[in-house]
Amino acid sequence: MMYIKNDTYMNSKSIHEIDFNKRNGLLPVVVQDRKTRDILMLAYINKEALNHTIKTGNAHFWSTSRNKLWMKGEESGNVHVVKEILVDCDCDAVLYIVDTESNTCHTGLRSCFHNILENGR
Repeated sequence: MMYIKNDTYMNSKSIHEIDFNKRNGLLPVVVQDRKTRDILMLAYINKEALNHTIKTGNAHFWSTSRNKLWMKGEESGNVHVVKEILVDCDCDAVLYIVDTESNTCHTGLRSCFHNILENGR
């Protein structure tokens, strides 16, 4: 199914079309603020995390360092309410578009992308 959003044609995808066979079942997920369009963080999801996100409406991820499912804000209170989920053209990366009222990064900053690579062009 195809529909138009912001003058862009969008294809509808089901969770069954997402390719969890790549990268040992983990897919990158970019998190973007719905209002400001700021990129807030990059994390990973597996099928379980995506299902929890869809079921609850709150962003869930797979922690590669702790090897467990976690909900953004379960400890910090910085919950990300997922308003929309977009899937890339290869069905192997995801974008969570979220509403959030607080800082995202564990350092206390709004975005996890607050470092610049020296001499990076």
